[in-house]
Amino acid sequence: MKLLTLSLLTATTLMAGNFTLESSDLKGQLTKVQEFNGFGCSGENKSPELHWSNAPKGTKSFAITVYDPDAPTGSGWWHWLVVNIPTKTTAVKTDASAKKTLPKSAVETMTDYGSSAFGGACPPEGDKAHRYVFTIHALDTEKLDLTAKSDSALVGYMINSHTIKKASLMSYYERKKKK
Repeated sequence: MKLLTLSLLTATTLMAGNFTLESSDLKGQLTKVQEFNGFGCSGENKSPELHWSNAPKGTKSFAITVYDPDAPTGSGWWHWLVVNIPTKTTAVKTDASAKKTLPKSAVETMTDYGSSAFGGACPPEGDKAHRYVFTIHALDTEKLDLTAKSDSALVGYMINSHTIKKASLMSYYERKKKK
């Protein structure tokens, strides 16, 4: 009985420490709310609400990335990159990019749309459903020396070289071919 109790307590403690990303806006499928407005798409282009918990020990800041590995570019598509989010922050609100409600120290860097802001889903019409990976990165540095004009390859390199741990959510989106 003592062994069973100890096993249950250990499992509960391990589970409680899991770095987790959640969203009240994201489900299995993205909607027109998160679809880009441009490039042939006509969505609302609103960044989703995201919240996270159980950051690992040693976290000094966070970064958010949104990536489509299925974009027909040979290298995927970066939809949102935000760095220098302070550790006291554990959430961003719906449409935080457009409404400028991100923390003051946060920097939105260049996406593959060529802007420093959230750019929603916009897969080619008739293509298979694309995967959109929303990730929160716990970083070992308070600040990455990046600007709004920093390109996605440099930002990805800097984030990955300072990531302690990350948590992700994935949603899908497709646009049916018009008849």
